[in-house]
Amino acid sequence: MKNTLSIAWKETRTYFVSPMAYIIMAVYAGLAAYYFVTSISGVLPEATIRGYIFPSTFIFTLLAPIITMRLLAEEQKMGTLELLMTSPVRDYEIVLGKFLAAMASLLSLLVPTVYLVILLTLFATPDMGPILSAYLGLVFFGMAALSVGLFASSLSGNQIVAAVLAMGILLILSIVDLTSSYAGGIFTELVLQISITTHLESFVRGVIDTHDLIYYVIFTTFMLFLTVRSLESRRWR
Repeated sequence: MKNTLSIAWKETRTYFVSPMAYIIMAVYAGLAAYYFVTSISGVLPEATIRGYIFPSTFIFTLLAPIITMRLLAEEQKMGTLELLMTSPVRDYEIVLGKFLAAMASLLSLLVPTVYLVILLTLFATPDMGPILSAYLGLVFFGMAALSVGLFASSLSGNQIVAAVLAMGILLILSIVDLTSSYAGGIFTELVLQISITTHLESFVRGVIDTHDLIYYVIFTTFMLFLTVRSLESRRWR
């Protein structure tokens, strides 16, 4: 556990001393504010944050690979991954440490959007239940997206290739539910279960379904397991 936390702290510190962290935070905060204002400017405005929660799923499919692309790809390119793997650190500790750092980076994106919730409470009387559950769902969605990005980063020493691969996988998993309208029976249910955006809908409605929680946990665990296996395979190359 000590090794995992050490790696996580190192990666988190590296992320926040670079200008990229603050650029990404500013971009996400600006987009969230835009979608928020657009959603409450209609004929029948609602005191809700749904306006920027659903667009955030698409934004996360782009930002998550950017956050994770350097975590393992850069180590491979610089040749420091081999040194890290020959040190008294297990592969799963490396993966977990870098994943925790990516989660810290993701959570930092959500911090500036708290002012949108504050605005709602000042000028309206929103139901805090759906707001809190929507943020929880977005965190779990981001967790799944980061696990895909980390796995893609373990497959290539090129950061751009890792980012594009992760974006492709996430886009497919995000829009695969659209194909359910062209099929029927068990295939429709299977497609809906695979989609990572479908499982976010209940959170946005204010319902915390254990089925959706289990899906995100299993999905993330599976992707991290594949990442560990990817690192282990390097020992035999």
